[in-house]
Amino acid sequence: MNTAMLAAGNPMNHVYQWVYQRTDIGVDLGVFAPEGKVTVFSNHIAMQIIAALLVILVIPRVARTRQTGDAVADLTPRGLGNFFESICAYFRDTLARPVLGEYTDRYIPYIWTAFFYVLFINLLGLLPIEPLLRVPTNMAFPDAHHGIGGTPTGNIWVTATLACCTLFMIVFNGLRINGIEFIKHFFQGPIFIAPLIAFLEVIGLVAKTFALAVRLFANMVAGHVLLAVLASFAGMAFAGLGTAGGVAVSAIVVLVSTAFNFLEIFVAFLQAFIFAFLTTIFIGQAVVIHHHDDHGHHEEHDEHMEHNRGTVPSQ
Repeated sequence: MNTAMLAAGNPMNHVYQWVYQRTDIGVDLGVFAPEGKVTVFSNHIAMQIIAALLVILVIPRVARTRQTGDAVADLTPRGLGNFFESICAYFRDTLARPVLGEYTDRYIPYIWTAFFYVLFINLLGLLPIEPLLRVPTNMAFPDAHHGIGGTPTGNIWVTATLACCTLFMIVFNGLRINGIEFIKHFFQGPIFIAPLIAFLEVIGLVAKTFALAVRLFANMVAGHVLLAVLASFAGMAFAGLGTAGGVAVSAIVVLVSTAFNFLEIFVAFLQAFIFAFLTTIFIGQAVVIHHHDDHGHHEEHDEHMEHNRGTVPSQ
């Protein structure tokens, strides 16, 4: 078996980032720029651009109000618009509003964008478009040896960047909305252990970002590798068992792979939902500090009033 066959049978080929063009910055930054070269275009970058264009072009189009002249019909979503509007309404009213309160309308566009962007990336990664979108190897892309395709959320750098966007939203808006109260929220408890608690709170903030990145990355990589391994069984069966054995194994592989593809579609939606949901929770914890405090004061006030009603005799 030659090297080309081994490379073709490597399941990780389905989740690798295939680099089309690099640029030399002259400084070796380790994992960020090995040998002083930075990737400027790859299959994952191309897929992210496609997903971003879909979010920009598709969502406003299907969500816009129709202009038919019938006021009732114009305000009644139908078809694809109804599908997307129901998702947006569910995120805003059921998930975001209980957590973000009065800040819901301010941050729901980011939550919607995060959900649909991750969803489109995940779904695009399931499409077998790589053979159809071969990038020609020429002077513009001297390193191109693979077509456009794959799942960018199977790249830890992509998921880490998305998680860092959420981290920025947490810290920036926590400081913008609550100011010094956001900083004081880290220093809880008696003064002699407050620095330790603040340190643990910072570690927790980093852990939230890490969890967002790794959860999405691990689930998407696992699914694609599993499908690739299943597909490789067919080729090995033909090589080791002959035509009859290969056909029998291939039939089983096709059935199992079909079932796993449906599961991968579900996982694509699920992971996009989890990413958006956790983003909502984390932003809510940063911006609704006063609301929790006020709620506690209201409960104490209500308990005090109830106690007074029980002790003051009726007139």
